[in-house]
Amino acid sequence: MWIDCHCHTRYSYDNWLEPSSLVRRALALGLDAVVITEHYSYEASQPVEAVGRDEGLLVLRGVEIATDAGHLLAYGVEDDGWNIWGQNQYLPLAKVVERINALGGICVPAHPFREIGMASLLEKIVDIGGLAGVETHNGGNLDSDNDLAIEAAGLMKLPSLGGSDCHKVDAVGRCATEFLQPVTDMASFIAAVRAGACRGAYYAPYRTAAAA
Repeated sequence: MWIDCHCHTRYSYDNWLEPSSLVRRALALGLDAVVITEHYSYEASQPVEAVGRDEGLLVLRGVEIATDAGHLLAYGVEDDGWNIWGQNQYLPLAKVVERINALGGICVPAHPFREIGMASLLEKIVDIGGLAGVETHNGGNLDSDNDLAIEAAGLMKLPSLGGSDCHKVDAVGRCATEFLQPVTDMASFIAAVRAGACRGAYYAPYRTAAAA
């Protein structure tokens, strides 16, 4: 099954993408699920889960966390109690990973080789412990950035994930993750990542639709 593991809607407050538009686009592309990873807040994505139920698409929820060494996708938290720092940006990466893991979640570096100023992980990724995987395919990246992430995942012997990082409807599904065992909820999502039963990729139906 195919899941876009990195999606944003207007509840990230940096775009105008309506949840219904995202969900309907994902269904049209044949995606089996999406994961909403609004910036800074897990709780912000709650309305999108209801839209997925109404439209017939599995919508899972995570959060994209801005640390002092790049962005992390955190999966498996249940509220915003993970954030004990009282701020939304430049959180201490190692301590965030430790915190999410202690709560039973997993951390995956988002677009680790995209240069976004001082808070870019880049080659430092290989020195970070406690990671569950690497986002190797990000729809907002240059292919060369993704190539470096693929190489890093191989060196670290970690599973790869893919996500569109969509902030507008025509970006949905540009990259996605193929799961090799069923995912029906966040617990089974995390189990599949921990088992290495997933791989990031450029999602072929997206390219077919874009070319049409």
